[in-house]
Amino acid sequence: MNDTMGAGSRWRVIFPLAVLAILTIPIVIGYIWVFVSTFAQRTHGLIPVDADGQFGGLTLRNWSFLWEDPIIWRLVVNTFVLALGLTVGVVLVSSLAGYALSRISFPGRRAFLATTLVLHAFPSVTLLIAIYFVLRWIAGIPVLGRGLPLIGGFGYNTLGGVILVSVALELPLGVWLMKGFFDQISWDVERAALIDGCSRFRVWWQIVMPLIRPGIAALSIFSFISGWNAFLIPYTFLTTQDQSTIAPYLRGLISDTAPVNYSTVAAVGLFQLIPVLIFFIFTQEYLLNIFGGGTKGGT
Repeated sequence: MNDTMGAGSRWRVIFPLAVLAILTIPIVIGYIWVFVSTFAQRTHGLIPVDADGQFGGLTLRNWSFLWEDPIIWRLVVNTFVLALGLTVGVVLVSSLAGYALSRISFPGRRAFLATTLVLHAFPSVTLLIAIYFVLRWIAGIPVLGRGLPLIGGFGYNTLGGVILVSVALELPLGVWLMKGFFDQISWDVERAALIDGCSRFRVWWQIVMPLIRPGIAALSIFSFISGWNAFLIPYTFLTTQDQSTIAPYLRGLISDTAPVNYSTVAAVGLFQLIPVLIFFIFTQEYLLNIFGGGTKGGT
């Protein structure tokens, strides 16, 4: 009887793992092909081959964009500024809004939460035309529109404008996540600080924020990865190449009217993926806190 139950328990563990392994195989094969093709002239399946179809043909030519195309490093800087600006904006506004929604009772609070959830489900592509007119209007404002260093401003065809739009689109998710982490914090700690004379802002900054440090780290990582991989908003609202980011540059390598060098495309894609992989390897524990309901944020 015990052997039967033991075998059943083992199968209950082995079966889902086997299903996950089978479903993961195509993804793993895809990444292996990307890696192999970036160092090969051609590939037959996962095997690099030369012009005669024989095994070999290994080359670094597909990575030559790193030293032959000077715009790539400008795009890396732009992408980093976009990801960093998005991270700072989302974390700052989401933590303030999440704290207010978690701790302060005010008229319309429940309706605001429901509206925020609806906004998160709203496809951003349907807002592109409206956002275009808003950014064109902001571009007409002196200094703020186009006169700021590094980000260019907050108007149309500026990196700051893309950051502004991206932050707005990420806020619904960020506010809900931060509210969940704030909900895990006991009222007793906060009440004791208020009785001792702390202001609301000081309680938020010095008492509550350190307690949800894992949540801040998780949202920061999530926002940074979203900003680094962003395509639709930069592709739509950045029309000059020196203001663009890596994802639109990668899209520009795929033309409808000219032959496509997929090995070069794979190399640029892998180059874009490297920072995200490094980021994920060192921070995956914090990132998974988002999907764990923020339980660690309450400790």
